[in-house]
Amino acid sequence: MKLTVFGATGGIGQEIVRQALACGHEVTAVVRDPARLTARGAGLEVFRADLTDPEAVRPAVAGRDAVLSGLGARSRKDAGIATRLTRTVLTAMEAEGVRRVLVVSAGPIGPDPEGAGLLDRTARGLISALLKDVYDDLREMEAALAASATDWTSVRPPRLQNKPVTGTYRTVVGGFPDKGRFIARADVAHAMLTMTDDPRTVKQGVGLAY
Repeated sequence: MKLTVFGATGGIGQEIVRQALACGHEVTAVVRDPARLTARGAGLEVFRADLTDPEAVRPAVAGRDAVLSGLGARSRKDAGIATRLTRTVLTAMEAEGVRRVLVVSAGPIGPDPEGAGLLDRTARGLISALLKDVYDDLREMEAALAASATDWTSVRPPRLQNKPVTGTYRTVVGGFPDKGRFIARADVAHAMLTMTDDPRTVKQGVGLAY
């Protein structure tokens, strides 16, 4: 497939690029600073762009089979960035007639898992309160996805870890895995690539965890 990756120098974005290249996909990595991109491969194109300008982004998404985004706030002071930059991507995609897009959100944005115990519900509530600005941004981003003409999927992981890919995580379309508390960034990337051509995930939030 021909894929475009936004946030390609972030933890999940770098993993998406590496794994996609390893699978033989053609990858356009959209970055602000090419020097921060460590992934290499014969199928890689590095595209430097201003993500505040949809016109500047259009060449990066034109003719692509899917767009995968790891864009988002790295701290509370960055709250709002996920919505702003995702809207740029959506505008560029719609102008080019590209439909499939997968983005990283967060587990607490979706519903509590069925059968979640008091400890898990309390922990999710506390995290949501502490990171309210970040999660409000992600909710607004998901609303922008839902209002778009794209075939979107919002991938909602819990706490992220820097560990190797396992491929043994659990996914729940429209919900969240019971007692799911952690997942590696590498497995989030693996899941996003797996879901790219999965029609069950279109216009859905998907929770994933170990």
